[in-house]
Amino acid sequence: MTDTAQVKEREAGAKEPVKRGGGDPASRGRTTIADGVVEKIAGLAARDVVGVHAMGSGFARTFGAVRDRVPGGNKSVTRGVKAEVGEVQTALDLEIVVEYGVSIADTARAVRENVVAAVERMTGLEVVEVNIAVSDVKLPDEEEEEPEPRLQ
Repeated sequence: MTDTAQVKEREAGAKEPVKRGGGDPASRGRTTIADGVVEKIAGLAARDVVGVHAMGSGFARTFGAVRDRVPGGNKSVTRGVKAEVGEVQTALDLEIVVEYGVSIADTARAVRENVVAAVERMTGLEVVEVNIAVSDVKLPDEEEEEPEPRLQ
């Protein structure tokens, strides 16, 4: 803009552009991530591992199966997952049921790797630990622990 144009703008009452804030816009403010968000990510990542039959204890799975049958009830992806989320770190506890015949140690290792990768990639939080409790083994001839529907 020329000096003459600037003078005319000032005379016409135009204001100088105001610079707002400072620094990188990405650093303005704070992001918080709820425990439930991390639990969902971890639950989905754990279920993706071959050899994981289900998540949660027998009671939690039975209760969840009943809740899943209620109209409007959502299938709980957080069943068997507990997260503690801080500002920059998170710790997870998972309870899984493995398929009979798979190596529990290999399955647990794969679950841990998949969960850590998914949570860190999606949230930016550092996963400090993933504790895995194997609560059951799904036998090939075992029936699912879902109750009979009340309505036929």
